[in-house]
Amino acid sequence: MQFGIFTVGDVTRDPTTGSVPSEAERIKAMVAIADRAEEVGLDVFATGEHHNPPFVPSSPTTMLGYIAARTERLILSTATTLITTNDPVKIAEDFAMLQHLAGGRVDLMMGRGNTAPVYPWFGKDIRDGIDLAIENYHLLHRLWREDVVDWEGRFRTPLQSFTSTPRPLDDVPPFVWHGSIRSPEIAEQAAYYGDGFFANHIFWPKEHFQRLIGLYRRRYEHYGHGSADQAIVGLGGQVFMRKNSQDAVGEFRPYFDNAPVYGHGPSLEEFTAETPLTVGSPQQVIDKTLTFRDSFGDYQRQLFLMDHAGLPLKTVLEQIDMLGEEVVPVLRKEFEALRPAHVPATAPTHASRITEEVR
Repeated sequence: MQFGIFTVGDVTRDPTTGSVPSEAERIKAMVAIADRAEEVGLDVFATGEHHNPPFVPSSPTTMLGYIAARTERLILSTATTLITTNDPVKIAEDFAMLQHLAGGRVDLMMGRGNTAPVYPWFGKDIRDGIDLAIENYHLLHRLWREDVVDWEGRFRTPLQSFTSTPRPLDDVPPFVWHGSIRSPEIAEQAAYYGDGFFANHIFWPKEHFQRLIGLYRRRYEHYGHGSADQAIVGLGGQVFMRKNSQDAVGEFRPYFDNAPVYGHGPSLEEFTAETPLTVGSPQQVIDKTLTFRDSFGDYQRQLFLMDHAGLPLKTVLEQIDMLGEEVVPVLRKEFEALRPAHVPATAPTHASRITEEVR
């Protein structure tokens, strides 16, 4: 099973000190987080894509290319690539280039994002969001698999005898996840192509995501990619740890209460009871994360958000150390012991997909 970190790259005031990092400091912090993730033995670093304050990661491939040069083992991914407002031709080119630079350590997650104004900023209409996601990905899928593409659709100019360059490394396109928090059409899309489905179940109760993941699994089997329990599922989550739970709750509470995405609403206790957010000891994180399998079945990737809400970099790096040293080794062992032999242990990698093609 793959474990890793994802970041949305928010620039948020630390409510305990009042300090706000500069954009340069926040970008460097994200790189430091990726470096530490590799050092402690995590598998994946993923960055979001945003084009508005208070977020800084507007160019994920630039950041991931820089991190690729600093790391040797880490899988580099996105926590959303905006398939709706990016040109699929540019996505095809950028991520194939990143593949070559990173020696294949690349995958990406397609999504529609959570910022409505991004559509007109890039000349699109939010009312076309689902249709854009479906059509643009269909073109991207072809661009990575066909040397010469002729194309005509609703949302971009036609292509005539077009070849996307560079071609995917070893003629194996990056593995794609489709991320969604509410759209059954996206679960259906992931199942149709036999791609992965990522449920970033940070804010909503598990029952909501059980429905989406259940739909994806059933349709994955319907389209002949394997049995429902072999479908490739990823989950998000957020944790904050200290040696004892009282210290964790006390330290994290001001960050939670003032967080731009979930502050000023339900209490920390209510939120941790109803969502995957875990604030406590490393053992509590282990225990709660293991329950995800009970809710969603065996899955292949678990990403944690650890740098949100203004937490200082020093604290985030301490969290990653605990995750890598105390939590993930136990989770790897426990999840592997529970996984049936016919269920994939991990999401596809570049190396595993080459092996599969050779077979």
